[in-house]
This record gives sequence, structure tokens and C-alpha cells, in this order.
Amino acid sequence: MDWSIPTDVTAFLAELDAFIEREIAPLEAAHPEFFDHRREFSRTDWERDGFPAKAWRELLLEMRRRSDRAGFFRYGLPAELGGRGGTNLAMAVIREHLLTKGSGLHFPHADEHSVVANLPLALVLHHYGTAEQKEALLEPLISGEIEIAFGLTEPGHGSDATFLETTAVRDGSDWIINGAKRFNSLVDCSSVDVVFARTGGTTGKADGITAFLVPTDAEGFSVPYNHWTFNMPSDHSEVHLKDVRVPASAVLGEVGRGLDCAQLFVHENRIRQAASSLGAAQYCIDRSVEYAQERVVFGKPLRDHQGIQWQLVELQTEAELVRNTIHRTASMMDGLGRTEVSDKVAMVNFRSNRLACDAADRAIQIHGGVGYTRHKQFEHIYRHHRRYRITEGTDELQLRRIASRMFDFSR
Repeated sequence: MDWSIPTDVTAFLAELDAFIEREIAPLEAAHPEFFDHRREFSRTDWERDGFPAKAWRELLLEMRRRSDRAGFFRYGLPAELGGRGGTNLAMAVIREHLLTKGSGLHFPHADEHSVVANLPLALVLHHYGTAEQKEALLEPLISGEIEIAFGLTEPGHGSDATFLETTAVRDGSDWIINGAKRFNSLVDCSSVDVVFARTGGTTGKADGITAFLVPTDAEGFSVPYNHWTFNMPSDHSEVHLKDVRVPASAVLGEVGRGLDCAQLFVHENRIRQAASSLGAAQYCIDRSVEYAQERVVFGKPLRDHQGIQWQLVELQTEAELVRNTIHRTASMMDGLGRTEVSDKVAMVNFRSNRLACDAADRAIQIHGGVGYTRHKQFEHIYRHHRRYRITEGTDELQLRRIASRMFDFSR
């Protein structure tokens, strides 16, 4: 099998780099407070419970508009949504490439913003939304005119989503929703929240869970507080739903089959998170190699000390193994579909996200005192990618998924 990156993807990367240099880098340079050692504090509205600052969100939206006008932002979306139908392999290569550059306006690390969009909710709407839902929400979501929040996790349930306690019951043609959500991403700036609630079936089973498009200004929908996280700013709120009434038209997908929407969302994210973590790890490795070439200790370059060499050799070896497996897995996803290689996706997600954390930690150690400061990106990278070991499935859940294929737990 030919493992070379397709020529159209390499050409796209060259065009993308030129665009970033031409239009995004100057925009970033005009706002240094969001990217230097002040990044976390400048991006955060500390007086508004730690949500992203308005100026930061406006800068991200301007980046998005420029990338969309230039034809890069929608690359991974289907042609019907104005995209190029970028393959899983292409998107993995692109995201690794962007993260190898380090944190910047092209990919700020703090969230999923990027010059090349990762919009799994757009794909969910495209696949499962009604004509009316698509008309009202799809293009505004992609263009950045609106945001849509995602409410799956609950105070008592995370990875065990089939045990969620939020319920929805029929009242005539309407539904009445009661429950609570935790880490409800983007809810502070969204007009709609995708809320998953049990409408039937049996606790512990996927059947009977329904997804609803709930207006965030609906009566009974409230945000009591926002969770401050390891990496700030944070838009992961606690949400309470008390007798929230929505019409039948608010159902996303089929009644009782809401987790189909959630599975599409997380499967789309997992391989891309793995590629992002690989790129971040490679950035940490590359910067550490450069520093080891320059830094002189005890009269000779740091690189001459085997204790340093071996740390970086181990990281680079792991990165190369993960890279080849990500490319192969992404190619298999393009040929066989997501669910057929879910164990392989779990493997690369598990190894790559750990690699990013390990590489950032070792980069801090190799750089010594300066590595521990916020003037380097390593602490920022570590805090962001540590999140990936929990979201879209914990390390333990990834291992369970691999084991289920090995031991055929379906029998």
C-alpha cells in the first residue's frame, strides 16, 4: 500500500500555509495579548464566570470569516454544505500539520476553532435534521452566525450515557423535558442546545434516548453556574431543565434513536483529536530538539547528554508509530466506515492523546525553568490536550472499546 500523502492534500497544505502567513498571522500579531504569556487571562472574562471574553470570540469569528472567504474553512464538509468533502485521511493530515505549527490563531488549542473547520454538529444536522431544521440552523451554524450547544453529559453520568436521567415525556404534541446537564459546551453563546433525554426504553440501553433542539431562552432552561476548568477560558456550563416545553418539531433524528446523533458526533471527533494531539506532540519534540542543540550545560551542548537524547528518541519513535497508525486508520474509515474500525480509532485516540501530554511534560523538563513559564507553549498544550483524555471517551472507555472487539463482548 502506498502510504504517501495524496498530492491534492499536499497542494492544499501549501495553499493553506500561504493563506495563514498572508491573512491570519498579521491578525494574530495585532493582538499579542491573546497569544503570549497573557493568553489565558486575556481570553477569559473573569467577571462573567470564566466564559470566553467577547473580544476573543470576535477575533475567532474574524479568523473564521477570512478562512471561509478564502475557501479553506469548509474543506472537510460535504459539497452540499459548500465544502470539498475532505476525507478522514486528509483531515487527519491537515490537523496534524496545523498543530505542528504550535498554538496560534490558526488553531488556538483552547477549543476546536481552526482555519479548517471541525464541525461535527453540522454533519449531525446534515444527516439527521429535517428540512426545516436544516433551513433554520445549518448555514448559520457553519458561517458562525449562531452557535449550537451540546448537552449529553450529566452530573451523575458521563461515559455511561445510556444511564442518563434527563427525561422527556409527551404532553399532547409537545414534549416536556426535566433534568440536568454538565459541561454543556457553548451554552453561554448558543441559541440552541442539543439536549439528550430518555423518552422510553430501559436504563442502560441506547434505545429510548432522544435528541432535542432546545432553545436556550426557553422557559425553565437555566444556567446556574459555569465550570472553571484546567484550561481557561471555559464554556462548560451546568444546565438545569425544569418543565421545558418543546414542540414535536424539536426532535433531532428519530424518537428513541438520539444516540445515533451522539455517535456520529464523537466518531467524527476522535480521529481528528488524535491527529491534533500528534501534531501538538511533534511541536513539543521539535522545540525540545532545537533547545537541546542550543543549550550548553557543563561545557557541552545539552544534546550530547544521553539522558536527554533518549527521552526525545522515545517520543519521536512513538510519534512515528502513532502517525502511521492514524493514517492507516483514517484510510480505513474512508473505505469501510466509522463503525467498522471503531477499535482502531480508539487505539490512536488513546495513544496519541497520552503522547501529547507526555511530550509537553518532557518539553517542560528539558527546557528547565523557562519551560515551566507561560512564555513557552508547553503548559498551555498540556492543559488543553489533557482534556482530550476525557472528552469524546475517556482513556478507560477507549480501552474498553478495544477490548470489546478483541473479546467480542457483543455475544
